[in-house]
Amino acid sequence: MDRRPCITDESVFSRWMSLEMGRINQGIVERRKTLAELLREDSPSSVTKEGKEYRFHREVLQQLGEKLPGSLHRRLRLPILFHFDPDVKDSCLLTDPAAVEALKVLGEIGSLRQLRDGKLWVGRAIVYSLIRKYPTVVQMAMG
Repeated sequence: MDRRPCITDESVFSRWMSLEMGRINQGIVERRKTLAELLREDSPSSVTKEGKEYRFHREVLQQLGEKLPGSLHRRLRLPILFHFDPDVKDSCLLTDPAAVEALKVLGEIGSLRQLRDGKLWVGRAIVYSLIRKYPTVVQMAMG
């Protein structure tokens, strides 16, 4: 007789967590637009993975437009996407070089911070602060 897996079995828990993370990530923007593109739009928006409209706060985009150099307007794709890894207790992963440069210019991360092997780990407290400070232009993806 086959043993039915118990909810506490690691494989069952992992599959369940994977499904839940997939659901959470449905709200993530699928095609990230540049700051320059978004600043030209009357109603700056994009589309989420689930096909819903994602609206950006125009005031926040204008604030970034004023503070960041023009070269970054064409390279910075928004929203800035941090990756949450449940195995890493205190940090989130950033893999976008233009986002790292923008956060340095804004004074949100230290100027000596740099990507290593295409990755930069940023403390979760800083990421949560960025989400509050720059609503709609910073998102966190699970997994």
